[in-house]
Amino acid sequence: MKCFVTGGSGFIGSNLVHQLLARKHTVRVLLRPGSNSRGLPESGFERVTGDLSNRDLLKEAMDGCEWCFHVAASYHLWLRDYRPMYAANVEGTRNVIEAAAAAGCTRIVYTSTVGCIGLPVPVKGQITPSDESTLVSEAQMTNPYKQSKWQAEQVAFERARAGLPVIIVNPTAPVGPRDVKPTPTGKVIVDFLNRAMPAYLDTGLNWVHVQDVAIGHILAAQEGCVGERYILGHAEGNWTLRQAFAVLEEVTGVRAPRFRIPYFVALGAAHLNEALSRVTHRPPKAPLAGVRMARHKMYFSPAKAIRELGLPQTPPRQALADAAEWFRKNGYVK
Repeated sequence: MKCFVTGGSGFIGSNLVHQLLARKHTVRVLLRPGSNSRGLPESGFERVTGDLSNRDLLKEAMDGCEWCFHVAASYHLWLRDYRPMYAANVEGTRNVIEAAAAAGCTRIVYTSTVGCIGLPVPVKGQITPSDESTLVSEAQMTNPYKQSKWQAEQVAFERARAGLPVIIVNPTAPVGPRDVKPTPTGKVIVDFLNRAMPAYLDTGLNWVHVQDVAIGHILAAQEGCVGERYILGHAEGNWTLRQAFAVLEEVTGVRAPRFRIPYFVALGAAHLNEALSRVTHRPPKAPLAGVRMARHKMYFSPAKAIRELGLPQTPPRQALADAAEWFRKNGYVK
């Protein structure tokens, strides 16, 4: 297949490009001027310079492509001005989907987030992971990033209902190689390796290997149903941060933090951080949005993707080990 990928310089996007090339697909990647393409292969794919705002360029760039993977997104938990993020995430998604349809793509895979799926509600201390059917509303989108992704996902659903071949995937918390920036989750691992994580919050994520997430995108194009969404995660990956740190200690030899920060202390520190950022114009070390999200254990079930797509299930322990090894080999550890 001839494939078009947005967000190819990002964590998921670069791994997707590697997986597409490994399967002998032809790949064309949209890259903004000056993008850090360190995670991409040195050759084997076609580069297109541009951005999500230019629908005519997008349509021209997708000419002849059969599959479109819209992975690009603006992911920030704190900005002085959130309007560019909404423009990229919402209008950018509309532009890509419309251009892909006009170019004749037979499958358009949109990368959303589990942040658009309802959080699990503990019952008598037990947490049942959420799935694609868990009820949620825009009122539950508690920060601009989640709000912008929610609105973008509604665009994708709307265009699917209008007959366009759109399939939605919702990755959980991917970890692994090529996390160049790194992502907020990857930064947790980098800080751990650099012994800059003296304590932890009582939170939890669904940890999944980024390779499985990338393959899940391809499987969605091959096997997914138009108008459906699929959680790309690991069935055994619902771990607290403390559990993840314990595994990292085992695989790296770095001692895990033993002290748990009370939520109210972290929240107070985040308020102070953001107040300081308004003066310095520098991003806070602990954004309020991140601390508020950490109040919940974000556990999800990928059963639908496993059942309908054949989503691979690399053990989360291997995902963490691969992430730590890549960060060490690529100069992120002091």
